[in-house]
Amino acid sequence: MIIGAHSIIYSKAPQADRVFLQDVLELPSVDVGDGWLIFGLPPAEVAVHPAEENDVHELYLMCDDVEAFVEAMSQRTIRCSPVQNQGWGLLTHVMLPGGGKIGVYQPRHARPKPMKARGAKGKATTRASKKPAGGAGRKSKPKKRRS
Repeated sequence: MIIGAHSIIYSKAPQADRVFLQDVLELPSVDVGDGWLIFGLPPAEVAVHPAEENDVHELYLMCDDVEAFVEAMSQRTIRCSPVQNQGWGLLTHVMLPGGGKIGVYQPRHARPKPMKARGAKGKATTRASKKPAGGAGRKSKPKKRRS
């Protein structure tokens, strides 16, 4: 069934934000064609919160020491908002070069065990797929699977 999650950051300066993810946060990436990068993330979790409307989603990165994260960003002259104790965690927002921001927090809530990725045959996998990247850029349509 589910083998992972794909998050999207919309940006007015996508190249600057890609450089930030690659050079500052040191996220691994793969070029899927024409310089279009997809970044790897550590294990993730998802929560559902009550809201007045649907289709509102947020992205937060987690770290084990938010004060150290803020200090590391400060050393690179990258702005972060003041750390706030939210109860569920210690939260800051890092300002992206493209003008957006991403929440980064040190969780204080219980965390689920990461699920193991499963391949097409239902077997647990621990490494990334080795599909060729050529021609797999953003503009291509996904191929239909046969049943």
